[in-house]
Amino acid sequence: MRLLIITGLSGSGKTIALHTLEDLGYYCIDNLPICLLEAFSNHLVEDPEPIFRHTAVGIDARSQPSHIAKLPEMVAKMREQGIDCEMIFLEAQQETLIKRFSETRRKHPLSDDDHSLDEAIRQEQEVLEPLASTADLRIDTTHTNLHELRDLIRGRVTGGSRQVSLLFESFGFKHGVPRDVDFVFDVRCLPNPHWQTELRPLTGLDGPVANFLESSEESSQMQADLTRFLESWIPRFEADGRSYLTIAIGCTGGQHRSVYITDQLYRHFKQQGRNVLSRHRELS
Repeated sequence: MRLLIITGLSGSGKTIALHTLEDLGYYCIDNLPICLLEAFSNHLVEDPEPIFRHTAVGIDARSQPSHIAKLPEMVAKMREQGIDCEMIFLEAQQETLIKRFSETRRKHPLSDDDHSLDEAIRQEQEVLEPLASTADLRIDTTHTNLHELRDLIRGRVTGGSRQVSLLFESFGFKHGVPRDVDFVFDVRCLPNPHWQTELRPLTGLDGPVANFLESSEESSQMQADLTRFLESWIPRFEADGRSYLTIAIGCTGGQHRSVYITDQLYRHFKQQGRNVLSRHRELS
């Protein structure tokens, strides 16, 4: 019996996540009040109907703050009951959320005559902080479009393996460090293909850039050291019960070095039979 709790900030993509899971065969319930979650989980245990074998529940900030604060404790109790329960928290930067609400002309669930959209978003962030800090997986959708979010949800929660799900993500420091990651590695010390005129318009996925970096001793050593580190510590996280790990590799612009190293790590762990995804934030 698997129960996914989809929560997070309004406008961050919770509805898209639920629709994606519904397409994958999950029984989805949107905007379930937290006060009803315990009764529903008891029903799952006492009367495990086949239709509820894979269930996803959407929860937002309209529940009472006291109920929201108790949700992590409820998740722990459901796990003790034998339910494979995970909480996924979706978020985005405030400027992005404001833009999304302005474009769709939707009303924020916490906004009213006394609270502006900006104030409502800040209030929601404060109310949901207990969930953000204890979620099994956090997904920042600031730089993610609808199709990319669907692919992330499919890849991260439906792999079918109880191994930890690995996401290798390249990014550019000049565009900001991803917030929803477990490890950040800086590869700006490697030789930069940007300064080679013929390589500048290419990416780390192109052969000439890969050949340039493969010829560098520093690049080979960086790749080998990161591989050894992750091979040593991923099993420790698995033993601790972790389901998801996100490893971010950053260079200046997110086009050459970080893309190349991310792709090499993805290929290495994919060959080991692990549940692995790769994403190149700035290329998308």
